[in-house]
Amino acid sequence: MISIMEIDGYKAVIKYDPGIGMFRGEFIGLNGGADFYATSVDGLRKEGKKSLKIFLKMCVEDGVNPRRKFSGRFNLRISPNLHERIAALADASGKSINTWMVEALDHETSQQSD
Repeated sequence: MISIMEIDGYKAVIKYDPGIGMFRGEFIGLNGGADFYATSVDGLRKEGKKSLKIFLKMCVEDGVNPRRKFSGRFNLRISPNLHERIAALADASGKSINTWMVEALDHETSQQSD
């Protein structure tokens, strides 16, 4: 199971590592790597705060923006059959494929955030 934990406005993906018997957190959307380990949720929050603090300090020292910039564009490869179905649904709703996909992705990601 994968979960997302927010620490001081930054999101981290949490996974269990059975090899070491600990949870591993890794901050996402950063201009570099910052991870942390613990055996409990409280421990993850504590270690996550430490890891983030070190990462942010290094960013200040190096003059780097800690958050990665996203362009708002990405390429997606899908099967021709799926492409045809999406095009039909978009057309039936009077929308472009792009608008239809943005709404579908927004809906799905909003469901995951709840």
